[in-house]
Amino acid sequence: MGNFKGHALPGSFFLLFGLWWSVKYPLKYVCRKNKNACYLGSRAGFQRLEFIEGIIKAVFALIGMIAEQFVPDGPHLKLYNYEENHWDHLMNWQHATMYLFYCISGLVDIVAHGTNALPVAMDRMMLSLAVFVEGFLFYYHIHGRAMLDLHVHQLLLVAIFGAAICIFLEVFFRGSIVLEMLRTSLCILQGSWFWQIGFVLYPPNGSPEWNQMDHNNMMFLTMCYCWHYAFAFLILAVNYTIVSWRVRSKIKQAQSVEMGLLKTAERDQESEDEI
Repeated sequence: MGNFKGHALPGSFFLLFGLWWSVKYPLKYVCRKNKNACYLGSRAGFQRLEFIEGIIKAVFALIGMIAEQFVPDGPHLKLYNYEENHWDHLMNWQHATMYLFYCISGLVDIVAHGTNALPVAMDRMMLSLAVFVEGFLFYYHIHGRAMLDLHVHQLLLVAIFGAAICIFLEVFFRGSIVLEMLRTSLCILQGSWFWQIGFVLYPPNGSPEWNQMDHNNMMFLTMCYCWHYAFAFLILAVNYTIVSWRVRSKIKQAQSVEMGLLKTAERDQESEDEI
């Protein structure tokens, strides 16, 4: 992860899931209130979505682990260098460990929603643990870094631990649209901020480097972090509006068809009576 691509990969992972959740949970909420509006309003429909989501999560995490281990300058599954007597590429190993827990979370999703072997709440419990492990690793990952490097990662920790607490609460308050949307916003924030860190620490295409000791850069990035969160809430608002409008349009269309059929039946009944 010590380069731009290494930050873009997890950033894309979190952005993809955050954008998906920003559609899934509003759809789930609206369909729950209008069960006849869409097929996914059924419990079985959303269980299938959770099952598929678990597969995607496990695959993405597995790709992340392989990438961290087998990049050209990676450890290639070598944890300790006995020739030089030191740990080998511990940064890559920490990132691979983070992906490992997300992979386990995906596998738990598959088992919990594909079988009856585990309680359904285990999916949120394991996801909360995976996010906590991510934050725990990052907390000790940034020791001794330059001031700006330390600052952008500390801001990331706010989103990570906030999401871990939010998901843990979902274990006990499952189906709460408020917690689901808050978790989604923090996930989008994580994804976009990973990209921001990549641009700050590893500027691509010959972009000017950031002064790591300039306090003004810290002030700007703190403000920029708030902009990222505002962007996450804007995505949530837009997707919620679109989903609600589509479902309501479908309800009105179904009601119009039902009224048309009812009127046709009434006319046929009147014709039979006249005969």
